[in-house]
Amino acid sequence: MAADESYHHGNLRAALLERAETVLAEAGAEGLSLRGLARDLGVSHAAPARHFRDRQALLDALAVSGFTALNARMRAAADGARGPVGVRLAELGQAYLGFAVGHTALLDLMFTAKHADGSSAELRELGHESLRIVAELMAEGQRDGAVRAGDPVRLAQVAFSTVHGLATLAVAGLLEDSPLPAMTELALEVVLAGLRPAV
Repeated sequence: MAADESYHHGNLRAALLERAETVLAEAGAEGLSLRGLARDLGVSHAAPARHFRDRQALLDALAVSGFTALNARMRAAADGARGPVGVRLAELGQAYLGFAVGHTALLDLMFTAKHADGSSAELRELGHESLRIVAELMAEGQRDGAVRAGDPVRLAQVAFSTVHGLATLAVAGLLEDSPLPAMTELALEVVLAGLRPAV
């Protein structure tokens, strides 16, 4: 059986996206091409065109796939244990950090694609969903008296910026001798302390 015939019912699309993320991590977006992916997967050069009209469509689909995976992780952390809001916010931070450090190149692509001119409504909506998940938990915390007053979206942005900044430093090797788990715990402790209502 030919290699491209072995992919069916959407398996080729999934395989292309999986391979594309690997190439993205190894060689950057400039190293991605439909022809190269076809070669890597052992399918005909025309096969990827059945799923992606061009390279940009592949990059957009990769970004959509990334946001979908990130949001699923974050939603699971926010809704999973149904414990105290502070615990779930910490789990949210851990979920984001794990994704950001484990999928650095993909995360860069996701945010670049989201803010690009002509980005799709689907991509923008998925990008906003990440922040919305955090803001919803902030609002729940405010109703329970566990989170200070203020715009939940702005509070979520501040929390996001702290965790994203820590991930950026970790990926760039700028934490020096400070281990990431300890720094993560400290960062989340400081964020959560700042979110509590003033006594």
